[in-house]
Amino acid sequence: MGDATDIEPLKFNLSDFNEDMLHTIMELVSDGIWDWNANTGFVYRNPGWYEMLGYSPHSLDNTVLTWETVMHPDDYSRVMAVFDDYLNQRAPGYQAEYRCRKQDGTYTWIEDRGYILARNADGSVARMVGAHRSIEDKKRLLEELQRRNHSLEALVEERTRELSRVNQQLQIQLEENRKLAETDALTSVANRYRLEKALPQECDRAQRFRQPLSLIAMDIDDFKIINDHYGHALGDAALVQVVECLKSCRRDGDLLARWGGDEFILILPNTPLADARLIAEEIRHGLTNLLPVGDFQVTLSFGVVQRFEEEQQTGLLARADQALYRSKVMGKNVISG
Repeated sequence: MGDATDIEPLKFNLSDFNEDMLHTIMELVSDGIWDWNANTGFVYRNPGWYEMLGYSPHSLDNTVLTWETVMHPDDYSRVMAVFDDYLNQRAPGYQAEYRCRKQDGTYTWIEDRGYILARNADGSVARMVGAHRSIEDKKRLLEELQRRNHSLEALVEERTRELSRVNQQLQIQLEENRKLAETDALTSVANRYRLEKALPQECDRAQRFRQPLSLIAMDIDDFKIINDHYGHALGDAALVQVVECLKSCRRDGDLLARWGGDEFILILPNTPLADARLIAEEIRHGLTNLLPVGDFQVTLSFGVVQRFEEEQQTGLLARADQALYRSKVMGKNVISG
């Protein structure tokens, strides 16, 4: 016996086997193997092919019609297109996934691969072999993953909608809180906090665009006497009446704020002093239509000023307050500025 290097490797090709020997080997393979002799139309399918679909071995016709019959009709056109592309050399190989009808009438997913062994002189297929492999478990796993993904997507979508609803509610609540923080509870106009935010902005805007900015400072004449004689309830009612009158004279863009107690500030953007005095006079005249509080006819004193160039809110408010004080000294129910 010679050395191992002297042993020639075993060489063979498919032509060395006759049909019976080849099919005997195929009988031993557990996967579903098929052998198509295109020239005769005979299709051999091994027992593994039948068992995969629940049929007794060799119980169906050995023709291509059997393959077409067990294929799910919804998959037929797609698979035949792939098959024809390979047969006509438009594709490098044949592989397809489709459903096959089992003996009990249900369908199972298989993967089908095929390879052409020989062609005729005219290029048509002479011999082709292939194999079926069950991929039912893989498909079920994919379907389960898709179902879970769909459920997860639905859950995420629902949570997103819920978060959006919560966010909208929070935005509404924040806006309500902001309004509450910037609104006088009794009269529903801007409060001192809002005024102290808005006035610097208006001063900056007037400076930037070189526009006039005027203020009207007002307070109710003898308001302490009204409270002392008729009580705070009637005093509050008088404040509300006064605010309604002020609102009727307010223009779009003006800001009316309760500065404190019975004192109010009206910010008049892009308004020169002369126009501001006319607005103050309109308010003073409108107050004559208010119902008296006991023996008192409600009146206001006014301090009207226009912003100087470069003047900031502190100086502007101080001058408005001084003008209001002069109105009180001059006898009340007077416009000063």
